[in-house]
Amino acid sequence: MASVSLIFIFLVFFSTPFVFADDNTTTTTTKTAYEILEEYDFPIGLLPTGVTGYEFDNSTGKFSVYLNGTCTFSIDSYELKYKSTVTGVLTKDKLSSLSGIKVKVVLFWLSITKVTRDDDELEFSVGIASADFPVSNFDECPTCGCGFDCVNMSGKKRKFSPLLSSY
Repeated sequence: MASVSLIFIFLVFFSTPFVFADDNTTTTTTKTAYEILEEYDFPIGLLPTGVTGYEFDNSTGKFSVYLNGTCTFSIDSYELKYKSTVTGVLTKDKLSSLSGIKVKVVLFWLSITKVTRDDDELEFSVGIASADFPVSNFDECPTCGCGFDCVNMSGKKRKFSPLLSSY
């Protein structure tokens, strides 16, 4: 009987997730990548639905977000392409040193290198050029393949919750 109790305690102890981290390491939490964006005053719609994981270093702001493969979709007249890994530095109201997101402008694919929030506007920079959009345009997450215009089998637009699904 004592051995059964010992095995039970062993299983419970070693199956419980622990996070050991100090201020200089990348931490693992139960927050989603979308929730981390919101903590830094960004809308969740900067990331497409279906983030499979992420790493975030609180001390430096460096992050990596992982998608299940590349992701392409159109929003208005823009075509966007996310690589399977997006990296950068996240600080309050500023995403910088971005890598892994491109936008098609006319015939050319340009890397989005920085996103800055100024009140209710987001400024997307592609080097020396930039464009501003209302923050409210990014209240929901786009979906790979169809952006915000996804239609289900009944012909109705689908609403996705990035916190509950990984389409």
